[in-house]
Amino acid sequence: METLKKQARYQRMYEQLEVLMRKSSDSDARMATIVAVLHHKMEYFFWTGFYFLVSGELTVKTYQGPLACLVLSKHTGVCWSSIDQQKTLVVPDVHQFPGHIACDSRSQSEIVVPVKNRNGEITGVLDVDSKTLGSFDLTDAEWLEKIVNLIYN
Repeated sequence: METLKKQARYQRMYEQLEVLMRKSSDSDARMATIVAVLHHKMEYFFWTGFYFLVSGELTVKTYQGPLACLVLSKHTGVCWSSIDQQKTLVVPDVHQFPGHIACDSRSQSEIVVPVKNRNGEITGVLDVDSKTLGSFDLTDAEWLEKIVNLIYN
């Protein structure tokens, strides 16, 4: 998707989500809404969801797309790397990422954004996969970080 078109779409989604977030302070409801909006408005989003730290394990929460891995192996794959490095990771080709966890073999590229609670602690990640190589870029990273921040605002 062309950068300007992508930025404009993210801007519209962000504005929509800001309004929707005012209707509930429940973080689960907010995450479910974010996943639904993102998954259905970005045609290259193949799997869209959240993994959260539960008793030291990275466990799937709300998501849309094909069946997910329920628990991700510790300190392996893109999601754990994002948590361990405390930053958003854009992976143009998941098959080139050391230790990639293939929950669905159709996934080709991925972006993972850390989720921080009100105290600034990482509690989970937003994980988005695409069936196309190189789907995600800095525009996705910038806007998805803003969107994730809506969960606890």
